[in-house]
Amino acid sequence: MVIGIIAAILGFIPICGAIAFIPAVIGLVLGLVDFILKGKSKKPRGMGLAGVILNAVAIIVIVLWIFVFASAANDAKIEIDNIKITPPTQPVIPTE
Repeated sequence: MVIGIIAAILGFIPICGAIAFIPAVIGLVLGLVDFILKGKSKKPRGMGLAGVILNAVAIIVIVLWIFVFASAANDAKIEIDNIKITPPTQPVIPTE
């Protein structure tokens, strides 16, 4: 669950989200394992469920940020491609 909390917090920070993706996936797997093992032994599964939910939310937020940045980068590339650079013209020198 601690990994889920950290990954969820880092997931909301735009650039740090990419770094938090791997711990979020690891936390999701560990949360699922804990949830399943405690279900088989008839113990409370609340911590495992909280870990699964937090890590799933972190992964969703991270993926959304990646799409936002990819879209912004694509728009910037299109705008840069549309810029037309013209060579400077010679200044007109007035004659007397």
